[in-house]
Amino acid sequence: MLFVAAILPIVIYIFVVYKIDHFSLISIKNLFLQVLCGMVAALVCFALFQLTGLLLSENLSDFFNPVLEEIVKAIPLLWLATRKKIVFFIDSVICGAAVGGGFSILENLFYLLLGDGMSIGTILFRGLEVALIHMGCSAVIAAGLMLGIRLILRSRSGLGIRNSDALMVVSLLVVAPVLHVCHNTFHFNPLMQFIFVIATMGGLLVWTYFYDVGMIHSWLDTGLDKQLSLLDSIRQGHLDDTPTGNYLESVKDVFQPEDYYDIICYVLLHVELSVASRSRVMLRESGLERELPLTNEMKEQILSQYTEYKILEKRLGNAARMTIAPIVKFDPAEYKALEDLRAECKKN
Repeated sequence: MLFVAAILPIVIYIFVVYKIDHFSLISIKNLFLQVLCGMVAALVCFALFQLTGLLLSENLSDFFNPVLEEIVKAIPLLWLATRKKIVFFIDSVICGAAVGGGFSILENLFYLLLGDGMSIGTILFRGLEVALIHMGCSAVIAAGLMLGIRLILRSRSGLGIRNSDALMVVSLLVVAPVLHVCHNTFHFNPLMQFIFVIATMGGLLVWTYFYDVGMIHSWLDTGLDKQLSLLDSIRQGHLDDTPTGNYLESVKDVFQPEDYYDIICYVLLHVELSVASRSRVMLRESGLERELPLTNEMKEQILSQYTEYKILEKRLGNAARMTIAPIVKFDPAEYKALEDLRAECKKN
């Protein structure tokens, strides 16, 4: 019974966070992998704490150990962010909560096995309140890492970065360890502490949900309209009907005819793949993905287009790639949508 009490609240938390993802950005398999990463992080921290216990006093450990925990838990989240596996706030929160939940599951089991006769009330309190701290702090750090990687990519693309966005990254990465340190250091009425944690993390979750849904819809609606207009103008041979088409026309004389033809084909494939991937995201949100599955012919066509797209990418010279980079560069959200589409096409 005690083992169930130690694990069940965390499982419920993870399930609730996962269910708010209407876009199916994170698969069940990946969710369990993040939980496993959290458990590995708990093992690593358990080993490191044996060392810090010898080197630091108890008071210093209360400050240092929470920061160390957040750093170790952030490692798999940083990998996800750099690999563009998390590209929106909502999927970063889901993955962060999963890592924090996995950490909490193993930590609770450690306390249960190594503690001196912990009561079911204490176990439930740890499962409800302490686990929420781990999951919430990891979710905040995951959001900060995701946004930080997004800003780095914008900078590399020559796009501007707002000071408010940079400040938000720093705030997200700092507030989580600070909150964890405060939680471990300053103890007051357990009920008030629980209410404070629930209000803080619940408020973050609600804000993240509404902010991110709006951002995803903006990416889908605005981006899809532009892509469809460009696709239509290319197919009809009227590039001057869109700003992007005008830009392509303006660089026509810079390249040899055969190179310019490759550029147009490359841009066309990019737009077609982008439209297809965005459309699948919209179908997942509406719950129609299973009712409108991709046929084998559609899967073969998409995979063929992607193969040709990569061949053209290698064939184009550096000058051509730099010229059309503002048009064909996939942002993290688009990259992930395309990778999800390719994975769907590879399924039998």
